[in-house]
Amino acid sequence: MSDPTFGISITRIDNEPRPAVWSDMAVVGLIGTAPNADADLFPLDTPVFMYSDDRAKVPALGTAGTISGALSLINAQLGEFQVAAKVVVVRVAEGADADETIVNIVGDGLTTGLAAFVDAGPVLGVIPRLLCAPGFTSQRTGTDANAVCAALPPICTKLLAHAVVDGPATSEQDAIDWRETISSDRIIPVDPAVKVLDETLETVVPMSPAVIGVAVRRDHEKQGRPFHSWANQPVQGIVGPSRPINFSLTDGATEGQRLLANNIGVVLRGEMGVETAIASGGFVFVGTDNAGEDDLWRFYNVTRGRDYIHLMFLRTLRFYLGRFNITGQTVQAVVNTMSFALRDLKADGDILGYEVKFTRDQNSPEQLRLGKFTINFAAEEAPVLRYLGIQSARYRPALDALLDDLLAQVDAVVG
Repeated sequence: MSDPTFGISITRIDNEPRPAVWSDMAVVGLIGTAPNADADLFPLDTPVFMYSDDRAKVPALGTAGTISGALSLINAQLGEFQVAAKVVVVRVAEGADADETIVNIVGDGLTTGLAAFVDAGPVLGVIPRLLCAPGFTSQRTGTDANAVCAALPPICTKLLAHAVVDGPATSEQDAIDWRETISSDRIIPVDPAVKVLDETLETVVPMSPAVIGVAVRRDHEKQGRPFHSWANQPVQGIVGPSRPINFSLTDGATEGQRLLANNIGVVLRGEMGVETAIASGGFVFVGTDNAGEDDLWRFYNVTRGRDYIHLMFLRTLRFYLGRFNITGQTVQAVVNTMSFALRDLKADGDILGYEVKFTRDQNSPEQLRLGKFTINFAAEEAPVLRYLGIQSARYRPALDALLDDLLAQVDAVVG
């Protein structure tokens, strides 16, 4: 297009900082069995997107297997103004026993079983980032790790997801032995199981769908930002834990405290009139940790929050690639885009502080000539409050004040 000889030319300048584009971290990835499901709606080893209250798809799953009950437990945790959870369901064939089903859940590492979640983004347009395989994460042979727990970390890493996994729900020692086989900051262990009412009978079911539901609720309460723990949150839709967990807020020598010390989240019963209980009533989930080795990234709200920041940078900064040349304006626009997004997170209390900078030592002329530059950023996610120390002492100045008052009164009488 040539400029007019006599007229007006308008050129849009596009070097402003970009608004941040955030990702949905609360899409659930649920893998399990539903032997009576409609095979057309839910083909095996295929990711299927649904809302947890879908009136067509939920009945189409049937009630047999593990998926239907897990959806019910997720729905029971949803909060105010929350209609449903977004769920990617992967149905696998039910084996003759749990071991055969576990083989189907682990899959071939490429397209079947857990690997089907990796296809959800390209196929469905949503990526599950809260995964669970209820009923199939506790079984072990001897001292070996559970195969599903072993297969989950690489899947979670690809998706930038976290998985909630269920322990054996048998004893404290069994739970700790099981926990010792897991090492990933993307795995969140929980134990024991929970009891629900199935028609007229109490049934023991895995806790992980309830915890996932709590996570979905918490993200919803925080406008989708995953920087907050799910600890000290009520668990609805259950009639109790599968076994009672002894717990005290002031005594580390209790089963609940020992499980927490080993990074295992627990569900606790509230106790009316017991000040050291977690609550006065109901059932409460307590758990802050993932199963990683690095204490710097111990809290799952921190690791999920950092995923959220990284994904925001990916979605927001890709706009600049190929559209702009490397100039001072471009570099400043990128720096400002990153800084403004982190500024908003700090204003909301999600991070405590941040730094974004472009430095010479990370950017040589040779790299710039190749169309590359590097931005350094640092941020500090707010840690969850899990221990409050109170130092209690006598206050002698109060006696000095009392003496002053007494002397003043005596002087007034004598005078």
